[in-house]
Amino acid sequence: MNDIDEIVKGIYLKEPRAIGRAISIIEDGDQRAGAILKQINAKSIQDSTIVGITGPIGTGKSTIINQLIAHYRTQGGRVGIVAIDPSSPVSGGALLGDRIRMMRHAMDKDVVIRSMATRGKQGGLCASAAAAVRIMICSGCNPVIIETVGVGQAEIDVVGLADITVLVLAPGAGDEIQVMKAGIIEIADIVVVNKAECPGADSLIMELENVLHQRNCAVCRVIAREAYGIENLATAIGKIDRERRKSGQFTGKRKQIRETEIIDCAIEMMRDEIRSRLQECPGNYTGDPRAIARKLIDDICVTELDMLKRKRPEVFS
Repeated sequence: MNDIDEIVKGIYLKEPRAIGRAISIIEDGDQRAGAILKQINAKSIQDSTIVGITGPIGTGKSTIINQLIAHYRTQGGRVGIVAIDPSSPVSGGALLGDRIRMMRHAMDKDVVIRSMATRGKQGGLCASAAAAVRIMICSGCNPVIIETVGVGQAEIDVVGLADITVLVLAPGAGDEIQVMKAGIIEIADIVVVNKAECPGADSLIMELENVLHQRNCAVCRVIAREAYGIENLATAIGKIDRERRKSGQFTGKRKQIRETEIIDCAIEMMRDEIRSRLQECPGNYTGDPRAIARKLIDDICVTELDMLKRKRPEVFS
């Protein structure tokens, strides 16, 4: 049995070391990643639920996730967490440690937590996060929760990998109107108002209900530090999941997620090749950036086609 077979076997046996190694291989762009992902069970992925949780910094996303983990664990579930963190400008690693924020569950063998640093990447991050989710699912995690640190475009793209998106807001944070204007509220399936005991919570909930009533988007009142409203949130997630599977929306969303992942993988692969060519001949690339980009892509495609012709001449004969 080779190294990859050992890792895949370890994933299905729920071994933390194997799960961690597999995700690291994928995150690092190692050539062995394809061999691992090829052996992932498609049926288990189809049966799972992926929940994306996003919102402005300071609204209590991590506390809500801590309480959701506790809720699912009391029901006997195994939970996976992919925490998308900003990168250290020095090391490139995640600034916010997953086990610092979720120390309560760090030693639970049925809670799999992985921080993934943005490293300035957008497409590559989405592709790596999606692969990490699949590995967690195949280790028995259901649900898998993707947490982001904010509501920028990169976070919206990552949350787009989820079946159900939860947007967390809090009264008095100063971000409510900006979030509504930014459009992230349009992709939310559930909006959570955390710190619901604080002044301004009732008016925020009323405003959200007025905005969202035509979209049939649930608004949940939560006090995360007390676990108030967490069971209702989990119930809302389960209800949406069941309804979408029954209506066929789930299948359509999964198809969209898969297409996004493939496009992001292609962009990341192309990015490395383009950067390499620019570094080789920096003086040759002056003028209109869009025209240069088009020429680079065309040149790469021609190169790849020539290589394919040499490897498989019978296909072109």
